[in-house]
Amino acid sequence: MHALWELTKPKITRLVLIATAAGFYLASRGNIDVGLLVLTLIGTALVASGTNALNMWWERDIDAKMLRTRHRPLPAGRVTPSAAVWFALAIALIGVLELHYFVNQLTALLAALTLTTYVLVYTPLKQRTPLALVVGSVPGALPILGGWTAAGGTLVPQAWALFWILFLWQVPHFLALAWLYRRDYARGGLAALSVFDSSGRRTGRQAMLYSLALVPVSLLPTMLGLTGQAYFLGALLLGIGMLACGGALAFRPSTGGARRLFLASVAYLPVLLLLMVVDKV
Repeated sequence: MHALWELTKPKITRLVLIATAAGFYLASRGNIDVGLLVLTLIGTALVASGTNALNMWWERDIDAKMLRTRHRPLPAGRVTPSAAVWFALAIALIGVLELHYFVNQLTALLAALTLTTYVLVYTPLKQRTPLALVVGSVPGALPILGGWTAAGGTLVPQAWALFWILFLWQVPHFLALAWLYRRDYARGGLAALSVFDSSGRRTGRQAMLYSLALVPVSLLPTMLGLTGQAYFLGALLLGIGMLACGGALAFRPSTGGARRLFLASVAYLPVLLLLMVVDKV
């Protein structure tokens, strides 16, 4: 059972649930429907867990070649490929159906779109082109939209602002991670930008540009009347911090710089979402 639990990538699933809950709260008007929120999180957790497990099933041969991932359940032989794929498909399908019948159809559709784009588009592209990261940022940003629609919200500009914040945040976050593990990525045959960028300057420039774009986009919730001035100031400071780390990696690429950007991005998103929730208008 523990091996199946590992397949779901609990840390990533937890971040998905945080984003979903934030989207639900921000879209809610009046009292929070706690029962509906719980049903939304259950369905989302099942779909996210199934998506992660399918990704690990698909990449089991790649994981076996990489030092960072060779001890995962599939390459280590702690679970069979057939057991993994049936487990993943079952919980993902249950999650989509649960959202469809107990939340609403739009939220279920967004969850199904997240699953299919992540597994069938992003995962195979990872071995073909560095642009896979940009493609993969779409399913990575959809859960906050799912939380928004679960609370009865429609896909208004405020919702899309949240989507674009998560989309842009992912690029410097994963560029930094890919630079830290660039030799492992090369060993696994992944076409990450860092694998082809021996100097690190292209990786750093991309991280800086996406961090720069994140600054104005992160201010949109206040400009669209979703959050107040406290969020605006906090988002601006957080964005400047991310940009500074991205700029440092661009102009002086190093393992230390990549690690600082990665840690800054890890702190950025939960703090930003907390500010949104606390300073919701």
